[in-house]
This record gives sequence, C-alpha cells and structure tokens, in this order.
Amino acid sequence: MRIADAVVVVTGAGSGIGAGLARRFVAEGAKAVVLADRNPAAVAELAAGLGERASAWELDVTDEAAVAALVAEVLAEHSRIDLFCSNAGLGTGSGLQAGADAWQQAWDLHVMAHVYAARAVLPAMIAAGGGYLLNTASAAGLLSAPGDAPYTASKHAAVGLAEWLAYSYREHNIRVSVLCSMGVDTPLLTDGLAAGSPAAAAVAASGPVLGVEQVADAVVEAVTREAFLILPHPQVGKFWAAKAADVEGWLTAMARLAGATGATGATAGTGE
Repeated sequence: MRIADAVVVVTGAGSGIGAGLARRFVAEGAKAVVLADRNPAAVAELAAGLGERASAWELDVTDEAAVAALVAEVLAEHSRIDLFCSNAGLGTGSGLQAGADAWQQAWDLHVMAHVYAARAVLPAMIAAGGGYLLNTASAAGLLSAPGDAPYTASKHAAVGLAEWLAYSYREHNIRVSVLCSMGVDTPLLTDGLAAGSPAAAAVAASGPVLGVEQVADAVVEAVTREAFLILPHPQVGKFWAAKAADVEGWLTAMARLAGATGATGATAGTGE
C-alpha cells in the first residue's frame, strides 16, 4: 500500500504511538489524516500543527455508534478511507485481583474497539475494491505482560482477531497488519516507570525502549509491503519462536522475570 494520497484515520492519536503515526502519515504525503482521541484538546493541538491535511475528532473507541459516526463523516467528506489505524490502549496494572470493571475495560478497548472499527469501515472498503486495517496490539499479545493479566489476555485476543480479519477478508483485497511492539517511549510506559511499576520495569528491562518515530518507521515499512506482523523490536520474533519451540522453558524464564521485578499483578505499562 502507498501512504501517499491515502485517506487515513488514526484512533488514540492524542499521544504516543498514535500521534507518531499521524505525524509520519502526513510527512509521507497522505491526502487526509483524521486524528481521533477521547482527549479533544490533544488531537486539536496536534492537527493544528500538522496543517490542512490533518483534522481532529473527539472519539471514544469503545462506543460503537461513535465509531460508526466518525467513519460516516470521513466517507462523506473524502468518499473513501484507505487506511484505518485502530490504536487506542491502556494498561490496568492488575493481576487476578483486577475487578470486573478493569477486565471489561481491557476487553472493550483492546478487542471490541477493533471490532467496531472493522464493522464500520469494511463495507466501504470492500465496495471501493480494497483497503487496509492497522490494529495496534502489543508484544504482550504474542508473549505476555508481567504484572498485567487483563492487558495480556486482551492483547492476545487482539492478535487473534487481527489474524482472523486478515484471512477472512483477503479475497476482498483487504489487508491487515498488527503492531506488536515492546517498550515504547509513551505515557503508558513512562508513567508506569515513574510510579515504580514492576510491570513497566520488566518491559523496559527486556529490550531497548524505542521512540514513537522508530515505531512509525517500522509501520510505514511494513504497510508498504503489506506485512501482517509488525515487530519494531526484532527480538520479539525470536522470543515468540523460542516460546513455541519450548513452552516449558519459556514459562520458567518468565517466572524468573516476574519474580525479579515483582511483577505479579501490581502495576502496568507497555504499548500504545
């Protein structure tokens, strides 16, 4: 896929990876980049700095009607959506003791938000002859997030959903990528480190913390060649292969990591 001249929607664009993607898509020559976030001031400020091709939209991605309204508005203005980046995310900082509300929030934000986006945008993409979904998951969706059980479980589901979408809609020329990064310099990680989060410390200790610009580089490269799995941290692929080859060994290593960091469900921080 070519980013140049594309109409792009980015959710969770107020900060972190979403903001980094928005800046990069504008730089790549996208025709229009719609920045959506539950923080209207943040996306308005970012859009103002990006010029006339960027616009801001207040959006709760867990509200299906609101997602559908955003898609309808963009289609009314631009006649098409070429790339929809479903990116919002949040750590819970809890293990088994997480309350029902925390588990539901993780599910709604990390899984159902992707479902709502796909439901809203796929009919128009199929009618147009094709389109692209970019879903942000996390390395936790392939591996785990010590200290955050709801995040881990919901991100695994996010990866599974992206895979299902990729093969179920391939015949309609719909392409899907899933972003599975480790530590990224975003509020989700840095706030956790500042608060002394064992989970954030475990993520930071597992490899280099990348800037959002580096993640955007990896995304553009992967989307250009229409790759399903986007791994800005190449070691994630190696860890994933090692896990598949020796699950017992991987669990032993993870138990050591969780014990060393105290990440058994205290606080959290990875990803978006």
